[in-house]
Amino acid sequence: MLSPVILFSLPRSGSTLLQRILSVDPKIATVAEPWVLLPLVYALKGCGVYTEYSHDWCSQALADFMDELPGGKQAYLECMGEAMTGLYSSIAKKDARYFLDKTPRYALISDDVINMFPDGKFIFLWRNPLAVISSMIETWGGGRWNIYIFKVDLFDGMQTLVDSYESNREAVLSLKYESLLQAPEDDLRRVFDYLDLPYDSGLLAEFAKIRLDGKMGDPTGVEEYSKVDTSPLDKWKTTLNNPLRRLWCRRYLRWIGRERMAIMGYDLDELLQELNTTHTRWATLPGDMVC
Repeated sequence: MLSPVILFSLPRSGSTLLQRILSVDPKIATVAEPWVLLPLVYALKGCGVYTEYSHDWCSQALADFMDELPGGKQAYLECMGEAMTGLYSSIAKKDARYFLDKTPRYALISDDVINMFPDGKFIFLWRNPLAVISSMIETWGGGRWNIYIFKVDLFDGMQTLVDSYESNREAVLSLKYESLLQAPEDDLRRVFDYLDLPYDSGLLAEFAKIRLDGKMGDPTGVEEYSKVDTSPLDKWKTTLNNPLRRLWCRRYLRWIGRERMAIMGYDLDELLQELNTTHTRWATLPGDMVC
């Protein structure tokens, strides 16, 4: 019986790299980014959705329906999970044991997704928030300040992801992107132990051949990174290097707070110190002021 593996992370956190490595194993099927669980969960929400058929009324009607449903919301989620497991199975080859669904916006619905799959496996992948911000700017902004576009990820997604991890810590696996780059074999062995699969060290040599075609997904990493190394770790320092960007990032780190940073595996004071010592570059400041 195939089981889902859900990879939770914020956008630009290295999830595509991990997905490509894991997909080398024939027991783990996957596709680029399905996004398919989002409408199933957002059907329950009274806000955050615009439709022609009036989503607010629809969610109220669905709430009434679930009041009559034995098991209520949990029964709905598990039913949707069973249906999705069937669809995942239809995509996977017959010898696959798992289907890996990697969609960063699942951070917004992580609790409901976990409840959707009682027998699922869940991997939380964290990355230095400063590196996440930098990668958003470089990948989707061409170096220009664009972080306002990703408020829902950086705030709502961050908070929900940390809360979900804390609530389910005993049943899920936590990884750090930095650790994955620095000691990939150690982290991958942890993943395969969690999945109860044998680890093959050849994965790291073969993942460069993996291409996950689809409209959604990492537009740069597949082209730029054909091996696992530490070169991306300090790239953020050349992007977050003018006074306005540093000011915004200091406020954001303090909003995350010491406790949430520690849950993810980072030290607030260390990141603030690193941010404050980046070399100042003024060329990007005028454009940021316009934004």
